[in-house]
Amino acid sequence: MSPDTTSTQRWTFLAIISVGLFLIGADNSVLYTALPTLEADLGTSALEALWVINAYPLVLCGLLLGTGTLGDRIGHRLMFLLGVTIFGLASLGAALAPSAWALILARATLGVGAAMMLPSTLALISITFDDEQERNTAIGIWGSMGAVGAATGPLLGGLLLNHFWWGSVFLINVPVAVAVWLATVIIAPANAPNPERHWDALSSFYAMLAMMGAVMLIKEAAAGREPWLLGASAACMILGGWLFQRRQRRLPSPLLTFDIFINRLFSGGVLAAGGAMFCVSGMEYMTTQRFQLIGGYTPLESGLLVALVSLACIPASILGGIYLARLGFRTLIAGGFALLAVGLVVAAVAFSRGQLLAFAVGLLLVGVGAGSVMSVSSTAIIGSAPLRRAGMASSVESVSYEFGTLVAVAIVGSAMPALYRLFAPAGRPELLAADPASAAAYDSGYFCIVGIVAAMAALCALVTAWCFRGNPRRALVPEGVH
Repeated sequence: MSPDTTSTQRWTFLAIISVGLFLIGADNSVLYTALPTLEADLGTSALEALWVINAYPLVLCGLLLGTGTLGDRIGHRLMFLLGVTIFGLASLGAALAPSAWALILARATLGVGAAMMLPSTLALISITFDDEQERNTAIGIWGSMGAVGAATGPLLGGLLLNHFWWGSVFLINVPVAVAVWLATVIIAPANAPNPERHWDALSSFYAMLAMMGAVMLIKEAAAGREPWLLGASAACMILGGWLFQRRQRRLPSPLLTFDIFINRLFSGGVLAAGGAMFCVSGMEYMTTQRFQLIGGYTPLESGLLVALVSLACIPASILGGIYLARLGFRTLIAGGFALLAVGLVVAAVAFSRGQLLAFAVGLLLVGVGAGSVMSVSSTAIIGSAPLRRAGMASSVESVSYEFGTLVAVAIVGSAMPALYRLFAPAGRPELLAADPASAAAYDSGYFCIVGIVAAMAALCALVTAWCFRGNPRRALVPEGVH
């Protein structure tokens, strides 16, 4: 095999698994533009809408810590193929779901497939790319695809809803999953299982229990309706966390040991990945809702608006991976968060003044900042962990992105109704888009949400500037938890 052919195969394979990663990211946000349609067609309640969105990232986060180890055990090529298969079948089930809870179940199954695919993509990249510079570039592209998918999801959903029924946002996954499966069989490196690796399903269950409790705790704290449910959610979160930690101490090969976070470079990378997804997902989620419910936009029009984030994110992500050695983590990550915060402030001010063009400029700045952060967050996490904990670092890296999305939807999705009630005129607790007073109350809540996300971005800029202090020009970090 000639060097040129080998290079072509490497980058072709990267393109294939990047498509899979794009699907995983897009399914996080593809329903943002579809929620008003789902409410009309399936009669979803506010609680059902929360779980339609969150069932997918919740299961994905809960399983990710363990599926990396399972991939080591059965081989990452086989793991990726199994994940793509489940993802495609679950997409078909979601497209044909007859009720809200059937859709929630299908979305949870989608999370199972995605959790099997995600760690395997990074492991397969590490196997495929031997050259350090190529690998950094490949990981930069890889890291951006999930973000690009999440940023493009609302546009994809809006485009499909403009012509088809709501199930089309899932049905489109099926032929893509088939194509990715076939291409992987043809091009991917040979499967390399390690039967000696131990996979612990209980740890994943405990992690998911803790996350489910946390999501419900946020929801009920914002709603303030059922004290007993608030207490039950807190108990579920604490019990799941305690059982998970207790389980890890007893395992010969734990899925997660918390001393790995002592390394500030590792923790900075985790914060960067989760924080960037929190900001992007929170902004997109509320922007698509506001411009449909109050602005009268179609799903396609609201999707096109937030697609500006994706438009700016793609080149920033690619360039960040390429110029990491020259610019360093601190410039790209802390600087990216600072730019993200500026973009959100510009968007908030422009929104308050009704200046749509300036609002669009703010979204573009958000995309550039997020792309800069996400392009190298994965490299920081993987590069700062010792070799013996590479699998653990890979799992934490994947969880970071998904947990950022999960928390964003839980917080902003729950805070918005509370803020609306705060600003709504007396006697008008329900949103009436045609009523100027109701619309003004919703807009006041939206303005506050953008401000909260901007404050989060600014905080992340300060913390990551501290985490990556020292030598900001090193492409790889040698220190780790040994």
